[in-house]
Order: sequence, then C-alpha cells, then structure tokens
Amino acid sequence: MQDEQIKTAGILTAKAGSGEINTTLIVPGQISYNEDKTAHVVPRLAGVVENVSANLGQLVKRGQVLAVIASTGLSEQRSELLTAQKRLGLARLTAEREKRLWQEKISAEQDYLEAQQAMQEAEIAVRNAQQKLAAIGATSGSARSLASFEIRAPFDGTVMEKHVSLGEAVKEDASIFTISNLSEVWAEVDVAAKDIDQVRVGEKVVVKATASNANTTGTISYVGSLLGEQTRTAKAHIVVANPKGAWRPGLSVTVEIVAGQTSAPVTVAAEAIQSINDKPTVFLRVPGGFQPQEITLGVSNGKTVAVTKGLAVGAEYAAKGSFTLKSELGKSSAEHAH
Repeated sequence: MQDEQIKTAGILTAKAGSGEINTTLIVPGQISYNEDKTAHVVPRLAGVVENVSANLGQLVKRGQVLAVIASTGLSEQRSELLTAQKRLGLARLTAEREKRLWQEKISAEQDYLEAQQAMQEAEIAVRNAQQKLAAIGATSGSARSLASFEIRAPFDGTVMEKHVSLGEAVKEDASIFTISNLSEVWAEVDVAAKDIDQVRVGEKVVVKATASNANTTGTISYVGSLLGEQTRTAKAHIVVANPKGAWRPGLSVTVEIVAGQTSAPVTVAAEAIQSINDKPTVFLRVPGGFQPQEITLGVSNGKTVAVTKGLAVGAEYAAKGSFTLKSELGKSSAEHAH
C-alpha cells in the first residue's frame, strides 16, 4: 500500500513502547440513596393526620412542615407540662412566703424547708414533662392546639417516599416520609468473593451509566465483610457526587475498579490486534505497506495490551485501521486460492 492509500483507508501507525497497565475489575450495580443522607420520618406519636403539605419529589428545607398530626397522647403530655408549670408557680410563691415568715420569725424553719423541697420537686416535674416532649420533637404548644403536632423535615432534601394521607390514622413507628439529600448518592455493587481483595475503601473508581454515555468518578466508602449465602458476593458502596441530580436512584451502572498495575516492556493499542488463524496478530509497517506479525499477549486494560513475545520496542505498527488490513489480507488470500 502506498502512503496515499494508507491515509485514505484511515490507517494510523504507532510505535510499540513500554508502559504501565492498570488492570480493571468491572462490576455491575445501581444507584441508590446515600443512607447516611437519608431519613425515614416517623411521627413518634400515634394520631390522625390533620394536614399534609409535602408531595412526592418535592424539595424541602430543614425544619419545613411536612404534615400535621392530632394526637391525644401529645395532648396528655402537654397538659401534664401545663399542670406541672402551674404547680411550680404556686410552689415558688409558697416558698417565698415561707422564707419571709421564717426570716421574720413568724413561722418555723421546718415550714420553710418543706416549702423549698416542694418547690424543687415541682421544678423536677416540669423538667421531666419538658424532656418527654423534647424526646418526640414536640413543643409545649398552646391552649388551642394541645393535640396538634407538626412533622418537620430533618434536613434539606427531596421527598422520595410518602405513605400518609389526610384523615389517616398513623402509628408512632410508621414511616410516613422518606427524605434523601441527593447531592450525594451511592453506587451499590456486588463483588464476587475472589475479587474482594481488589476492592479497597478510599479507592477512586469510574462509574458509567449503562443507558447513556454518562460517566463520573466516585470513592469506595464501604466493602462488606459478609458474603451472601446464595450469591457468595459482598456489598460495596461507592459515594458519587450528584450536584445536578443526574444520577437518580435505580439507575443501572457499571463500576470500573483498578485491580492492579503491571509494568510492561512492550505494549500496543488493543484495537490494533486482529485474530488471524485464531492467533493474535498486529500489522507491522514495512516498505511498501504492512505485514502481519503473530504476537503473544499479556495483561490488558481494554485499551492497551502488553506483548510478551513477537514484537520489539520501537516497532511501527498499525494502531488504527488494522481491520481494513485484515480484510485486504483476506482478499489477497482468496485471489491466490483462485
């Protein structure tokens, strides 16, 4: 082939050289919520839903009201606090009066000490009632809304699940909303037992969407220590930054993990290799065109292949367009056969 023919055929040459080849482990997976940034919102008190203001897919801010629940249990706890506060007020007045009477030597010290003790017990009762409300995230409320309880978003995020409707009776442990901050998501993969040692926490990986050309990088944050009884695989999580929300939970992906690195004295482009007579072959540049050269292959990363035999460093070969040369070789063989 002449130079003009080679150029027209789109054949490009390169020289075989040494290099480092990163071997990769490719595992399938899917995007899921980052459980460290996900909350399953529960009422913590049984009641009846009075209002629902959050919808599926809605972006919510921390503290934003998602729903309002009427709870007789909450009403009782708030009433307990109000009663304790009134008793404390009376106990303080009594303690002040007894202190004054004792100082004026009108009443005995014992009466003053008993009034002080009663006041301290009343303070403890108020604190206990306040702590009960704080434990469920409720405030003291007002006289008009002792039973109403506002369910609020724990942080900024998106409403991913909603299991509540107006007038519905809910239990204290019912998961009524799932809120997730999708600025970071997980790529979850199953790693075969034989490959676990190649998957390391903190390692950078490439995540690719199977349905498009989208790809990004992520960091392995978790590798499970237990193998599934049926699958004999371990779970691994990769943290993926998701500022634009393109990596949606449920999206199928493949994850490329660097499994090792090999120093190869001679390497060629993977696309240069053709199979001729069931043997890996490259086309060497020679005066007047190209000639096939059988080689022995070593490790590969899909783009670059190590050559262990049949090729020297510096040898010029067809790096692109080698399939055209294989076709030409086939035509030539057919003509000779005739």
